[in-house]
Amino acid sequence: MKNSAKSFTLLTMMLLFIASITSCNEKAAKTTEIVVEPTFNLTIAKTEIQDANKEFMALYATNDSIGLSNLYTQDAKFMMNGAPATIGRKNIQSTIAAIMKSGVSSVNLSTTDVWGTENIVTEEGELSLFVGDDKVDQGKYMVLWKKEEGKWKLHRDIFNSNLPEQ
Repeated sequence: MKNSAKSFTLLTMMLLFIASITSCNEKAAKTTEIVVEPTFNLTIAKTEIQDANKEFMALYATNDSIGLSNLYTQDAKFMMNGAPATIGRKNIQSTIAAIMKSGVSSVNLSTTDVWGTENIVTEEGELSLFVGDDKVDQGKYMVLWKKEEGKWKLHRDIFNSNLPEQ
């Protein structure tokens, strides 16, 4: 009878031990479940890019080629039709200054679409170039935006005219 009682007690203790481990695992599984909220929001990125475009247009209108070039990443490329790519912020500043000196007094940028990830966002848009109040060119562009120093900056900027070649 003593062996039966010992066996019964031992069996009961093992069952209680197993039940407590199972219960702890279930509680642990419930308490360690973490919901990760996405940190990238394309709508917010689009708004930030549109704000950067407003800054671009304002800087262009004031002939601030240095401020404008600071909107580009250090290793950016500026690619317009009829010319080789301009590489690097300092060279982009020189190219933009030359465009300003050519008489183009303002630029109008209009975003038509954006897509991408937290690493790089592509913007598609339409542009107009003005000399005074006269629209002298109309075209389209695509910009790859990249985060640098916590801000979206132009990383690859390509645009061309919709007007036929003359």
